[in-house]
Amino acid sequence: MSTTQSERLRELLEPLVSSQGLDLEEISVDSVGRKRLLSVVVDSDTGADLDQIADVSRALSAKLDETNAMGEGEYTLEVGTPGAERPLKEHRHYVRAVGRLVKFQLTEGGEVVARILEVDDEGLDVEVPGVKGRKATSRRLAFADIDRARVQVEFNRKDKKEEEA
Repeated sequence: MSTTQSERLRELLEPLVSSQGLDLEEISVDSVGRKRLLSVVVDSDTGADLDQIADVSRALSAKLDETNAMGEGEYTLEVGTPGAERPLKEHRHYVRAVGRLVKFQLTEGGEVVARILEVDDEGLDVEVPGVKGRKATSRRLAFADIDRARVQVEFNRKDKKEEEA
């Protein structure tokens, strides 16, 4: 059975990332001129701060050097977190996005932009913002009805703390 380099790297590195209290979200190896770029994306339910990223980066670098998993050629290791407009693919991604505005592409066609209120094993409860003076409406989306979902950046979003004050 043939496995890709990314799959082999995932098997090697995932236990290290997990031991740091983080989830290994993505791994990719890209060629950049004569060098290769190994990108590792990590996250957790509470996010990952710079100290955690530095710690996991050092641990991954040591493991890669020890095992020679990247071969003899030069490469750059880049460890980071998902971007602000991250796609939601796993159940845990939806849980982490509770309270966030998300654009959903539906399997039946069309799209919905809504704020995730609650997540369970079957789907999500969302609130579709009202437009032009209309009230927001609640809606249930089953995971089977969602083709793709991506968190939206909100520049003028009020913090929960501000709303409670």
